[in-house]
Amino acid sequence: MHFAIVCLDKPDHGAVRTDNRPAHIEHLKAHEANILVAGPLLSDDGQSPVGSLLIMDFGNLEAAQKFASDDPYNKAGLFKTVNICPWRKVIPAA
Repeated sequence: MHFAIVCLDKPDHGAVRTDNRPAHIEHLKAHEANILVAGPLLSDDGQSPVGSLLIMDFGNLEAAQKFASDDPYNKAGLFKTVNICPWRKVIPAA
């Protein structure tokens, strides 16, 4: 099952993101087989990260929640919110 994981950063936490990025990337690499797409959400000027969007494949919601809770960004307190919901690809057709 696919899940959309949308994480929004706390304001003024750019240093937390920068400091924990290497560990976050390693976490993603460890789950690369589950990733359909992943990347930062950006500020209106398209320059600064303000969150993360991942669309991932997991067997169930609990596995998606565990992935998100184990993310070094989350453990470091970067995120203001983390929302996880089932997602279905419609267009383009698979």
